[in-house]
Amino acid sequence: MEKKNRFDAIVVGSGISGGWAAKELCELGLKTLVLERGRDVKHIDDYNTAAMHPWEFESRLLQNTKSDIRDSPIQSKYFNEGNKHFFVKDKDYPYLQENPFHWVRGYQVGGRSLTWGRQCYRLSPMDFEANLKEDVAVDWPIRYNDIAPWYKYVETFVGVSGLKANIPHLPDSTYLPHIPMNCLESYFSDSVSKQYEDRTVIPIRLANLTQSKHGRGPCQYRNLCSRGCMFGGYFSSNSATLPAAELTGNMTLRPNSIVKEVMYDPKINKATGVRVIDAITKKETAYYAKIIFLNASTIATAAILLNSKSTSFPNGLGNSSRQVGHNLMDHLMNSGTVANYDGFKDSYYTGRNPGGIYIPRFRNLDGQKESSFKRGYALMGSAFREGWQEYPSKGFGAKFKDKLTQPSQWKIWLGCRGEMLPNYENKIELDYGKKDKWGLPIVKVFFENSANDKAMLEDVKVQTEAMLKNAGFVNVYSYQSKPTPGSEVHEMGTARMGRDPSTSVLNKNNQMHDVKNVFITDGSCMTSSASQNPSLTYMALTARACHFAVDQLKKGAL
Repeated sequence: MEKKNRFDAIVVGSGISGGWAAKELCELGLKTLVLERGRDVKHIDDYNTAAMHPWEFESRLLQNTKSDIRDSPIQSKYFNEGNKHFFVKDKDYPYLQENPFHWVRGYQVGGRSLTWGRQCYRLSPMDFEANLKEDVAVDWPIRYNDIAPWYKYVETFVGVSGLKANIPHLPDSTYLPHIPMNCLESYFSDSVSKQYEDRTVIPIRLANLTQSKHGRGPCQYRNLCSRGCMFGGYFSSNSATLPAAELTGNMTLRPNSIVKEVMYDPKINKATGVRVIDAITKKETAYYAKIIFLNASTIATAAILLNSKSTSFPNGLGNSSRQVGHNLMDHLMNSGTVANYDGFKDSYYTGRNPGGIYIPRFRNLDGQKESSFKRGYALMGSAFREGWQEYPSKGFGAKFKDKLTQPSQWKIWLGCRGEMLPNYENKIELDYGKKDKWGLPIVKVFFENSANDKAMLEDVKVQTEAMLKNAGFVNVYSYQSKPTPGSEVHEMGTARMGRDPSTSVLNKNNQMHDVKNVFITDGSCMTSSASQNPSLTYMALTARACHFAVDQLKKGAL
């Protein structure tokens, strides 16, 4: 049985980074076991709602049922009838919140790569240097030039639609044709360029294919991505990396496999494999490998490490620094502005744009320092014409029905994606007094927004209002709810990279300082959050670490 369960590599998780680890390790010749705690989801075959019309859903996609809200009080804030099967039920996967924190999860093959927002931006030289320059947390052990070739490597396979903008703090790459802005977005872009020297409005850089690539796509502009795309019009593990791994003949994919712990042998100072609980039978099985990639997602990866206790690591595997589980970050949101525009009444648009517009960070650049906060934020948004929902709901006859088919006025919204600073006290722990149905300790999250976060959100409101008013928009009003951490679903930082083993978990190659044959390349590894969507960085770091690990394996260093 031990021989049967032995592989060259084990990858824990099949989402954005896990899919990439599977592809790279398999293509580099390693017999690789991919473990996914959730059910199997086969590309195309299991996208059961992808072709459904609104009227085919019981609630017409307008509201979630009382039972959905009762069973999933957190997840139901993020799903609808069309995609709820790609989110967990909170009642089946409980966690504890010392302070409110939304832990959004999708336990299935493909993970959240089936429901992600698909925005793809590189971090810049400024982002990798900021911690050192500002004496915040610890320094990144890499710089932009270390990862730039790997950004290009993954972008070439993923297929990113975008427009080069020559913005130093948002590096360009080679893009597929961008998704054009509509007339009001173009107008707003021109207005911002004329009135602000430090701000640029560009189309969102998106992992939606505007041209066919590797047998996938193109995007059909349905904007139903989170249901799964039978056209392969957007990048997911299911449509891209896992099929590539499977083609090699080197991948063994095992769904319904909950990793309990990473096994460690102190005699050789290496991890020997992982112990797995079958999600259905609850039977435990051990799997063995020369190298292990943990890609279970930020909180889940930290939980696995903390639960992997031994005499050598009483506080969790590779946790001699006491940093595992700490420095949890997300991105700020829930602040922005909405407005109307009276013009362009003879203009409309075709299709449903799955992207929109993006304004890269414009605060605290080039040595400038806003007095109220550190770092900065990006803005995203879109413009559209309101439809029948804005008309009175009562009426009858041909004139009333004809009126419902006419578009109403133009509207635009802008919202922020702000950088959170790492904080040791924002963390996860395991509560061994409370267990889930598989006998594993429950995760407990501790998280509070900082004064820096709150000051940044106030600035977002002021700046977005000013930009829209200066562009001639009317009925300008801002929104800002109390931001619930986790809402942006960009959690990261619980096993950070660093130069010093006493203050970090991973080295410059995403390799554990303490256990050299364990690599972590999901959001856990992030040393700071920047303001850009992070998934592209996870992918680049994963590909880079896989090539390093295989090279080290061939040299006998692992």
